[in-house]
Amino acid sequence: MTDILPIIYRDEYLVAINKPGGLLVHRSEIDRHETRFAVQILRDQIGQMVYPIHRLDKPTSGVLVFALSSEIARQLGDIFSRHAVTKTYVALVRGFAPEKGIIDHPLVEEADKYTDKKARANKPAREAITEFNRLAQIEFPFSIDKYPCTRYSLVQCKPKTGRKHQIRRHLKHISHPIIGDAKHGKGNHNRFFQEKFACPGLMLASTNMEFVHPVTQETLSLTAPLAAQFTQIIHQFGWADTLPADWLTAQDY
Repeated sequence: MTDILPIIYRDEYLVAINKPGGLLVHRSEIDRHETRFAVQILRDQIGQMVYPIHRLDKPTSGVLVFALSSEIARQLGDIFSRHAVTKTYVALVRGFAPEKGIIDHPLVEEADKYTDKKARANKPAREAITEFNRLAQIEFPFSIDKYPCTRYSLVQCKPKTGRKHQIRRHLKHISHPIIGDAKHGKGNHNRFFQEKFACPGLMLASTNMEFVHPVTQETLSLTAPLAAQFTQIIHQFGWADTLPADWLTAQDY
């Protein structure tokens, strides 16, 4: 992983990067040993302050937006808080996922040991909705669980709410956990992908984001190509035709 982040959009008001998986957005007590953060790297890279607008889990790669001033941060924060943003993710999951569906399953907030230690316990579950559709599927003649074969799917997800780990938890809820998810996934399938396909980690990426620019009022469509190893697996499984070509222009971090 280099200290140069791929910039996918920049103007005088905001900048968007393709965040590598494994990189924290900013300093966190949870990962106190980490010394590299997207905020710090991008600030040094472009030579000015940056203001993160939304979250992207450490193991998740893809579109990450920053404001270049506190005023634009406020305006973008309002856009994101109103869910006036279309987010598209791609995930590789265990099993043959349904062709399409809507996961309407409230989620109880996951509290972090350090950052949420002052948060009120026993909070009620909050509304959480994710739309998804299956893009491709594949079967291998390997017995990993109790079945003679093992199946996997490539799914596209569009979260309608922004709960912590929403997509990861929702896909687990419908029994199709994401490959490489150490917390919500299946260890035996994660190990199989690591050994057989050199899986780099969590197979979840924020590939596209659309929202109205707070200043120009034009619709921005930001695309972050999948990482090299994710793209390699897509090609290896014969799934390249299921995704837009610019999502597969792999960038080797």
